[in-house]
Amino acid sequence: MNKTITAQNAPAAVGPYCHAKLAGSTLYTSGQLGLIPATGELPQGVEAQAAQALENLKAVLAAAGMSCADVVKTTVFLADINDFAAINAIYAGCFPGEAPARSCVQVAALPKGALFEIEAVAVK
Repeated sequence: MNKTITAQNAPAAVGPYCHAKLAGSTLYTSGQLGLIPATGELPQGVEAQAAQALENLKAVLAAAGMSCADVVKTTVFLADINDFAAINAIYAGCFPGEAPARSCVQVAALPKGALFEIEAVAVK
């Protein structure tokens, strides 16, 4: 049985998709940009966008009754792979202790001109 997850404390989707789908005990999140939920705007700089995107991810996880500790895999999308080192400390703060598996790729462009996006798979 699949359940649609909508997080009240995360920005609205910028397309025809939901925040996440819960399939049994596994949660699949849509990509989270660093959009500020109250304004729908992106903060300046990749570090600020990464921090906000991770807060948005936490809101989606919480709406499903989960936390960062339940995340088993993430995919990070960067507009510039040279920002890899800059976002690692911010990312590590979200996943203290043993980090989940992760892929990180540079993409040609992200929605709304974002610099950072993250999606996750979590298991309760």
